[in-house]
Amino acid sequence: MTDRNIQVEPIDRPAVEDQEIEIVERKGLGHPDSISDGIAERVSQALANAYLDRVGKVLHYNTDETQLVAGRSNPQFGGGEMIEPIYLLIVGRATKEYGDQTIPTETIALEAARDYLSEHFPELEFGTDIIVDVKLGEGSGDLKEVFGEEGVTVPMANDTSFGVGHAPLTETEQIVLNAERRLNGEFAEDNPALGQDVKIMGKREGDQIDITVAAAMIDAYVEDRADYDDTVEAVREFVRDVAHEYTDRDVSVYVNTADGDGDDEESVYLTTTGTSAEMGDDGSVGRGNRSNGLITPNRSMSMEATSGKNPVNHIGKIYNLLGTEIAESVVAEVEGIRDLRIRLLSQIGRPIDQPHVADAEVVTEDGIAIADIEDEVTEIIDRELADVTSITQRVIDGELSTF
Repeated sequence: MTDRNIQVEPIDRPAVEDQEIEIVERKGLGHPDSISDGIAERVSQALANAYLDRVGKVLHYNTDETQLVAGRSNPQFGGGEMIEPIYLLIVGRATKEYGDQTIPTETIALEAARDYLSEHFPELEFGTDIIVDVKLGEGSGDLKEVFGEEGVTVPMANDTSFGVGHAPLTETEQIVLNAERRLNGEFAEDNPALGQDVKIMGKREGDQIDITVAAAMIDAYVEDRADYDDTVEAVREFVRDVAHEYTDRDVSVYVNTADGDGDDEESVYLTTTGTSAEMGDDGSVGRGNRSNGLITPNRSMSMEATSGKNPVNHIGKIYNLLGTEIAESVVAEVEGIRDLRIRLLSQIGRPIDQPHVADAEVVTEDGIAIADIEDEVTEIIDRELADVTSITQRVIDGELSTF
């Protein structure tokens, strides 16, 4: 028997797939909130690796307060221009001195941000289209002590907080998640007119699924309104095909529903750089997708910003990532589960493998009682908690997505 406080109980609602109304959202790679998330997480990884290289361990830091202030542009069919640059401020805390070592944290952060933008936003010129600034202060002495206790193999939680996870994904969740990823993947490779700012909203009402896509187009690759309309139609067909890989329900796809009837640039969703961050949309870490890549009002969600937090003992990061992994493992290994919610609660200063409570709430298939699967579920949760520190290296290596 485990000495961890693990509880298994029935959930307090029908399985999401059985609910009459389901709403699912994903803010794509180029959404201003996702840009903030992506840069904050890339800076986090860069700092962690720099600490490991220089002092042999990850020191205290957090970069989860990154903010984006929108710029201004003048998009035109065939190619427009930026008028005012986007401004991005990387805000957080970082350890700058350790023993006789001085770590250039702000330089590391700037280099990481530049590399991330270059990798994902080829139309966004660093230093002109977007200005990046860094303000990293020192961390609280108390939290640095909790973070770095010598000789402790399992870190102590930095906060009294919680993380959540769920599985399996519903059909609507799978459609929304994968449609955006594949639009920004295989579709964009063959269709350069599509910008990275793709937001998808899914609504299921009974057995009717409606998918609404907001897709920024890049003006340099769009000759005129007819060319724009062709790309919009291609997006619609692609998303419809993706949706039918995950469901037999009726699916309707709507793309850029705010487009007007005129033929000028102002009546359509046209951008110069591929993101609405050039057109008045600001962004912040933690305002977009949860750590599983979705915004799911039918599910329990943590309000913690996952991106940018340190991956050693910051519960807002670790327990949300771990909660999802536990849920996926349980559903994969235990038969008869239709819906599962995992909640992990920490207590500041307590080892992160010993949560204050680990709670699994389950909807089972007909004919299967909670008592029939409780021991299996408990064993898997216990196993995953015992391996919680593996999350740290996988995050540093970029193996786990945080948004």
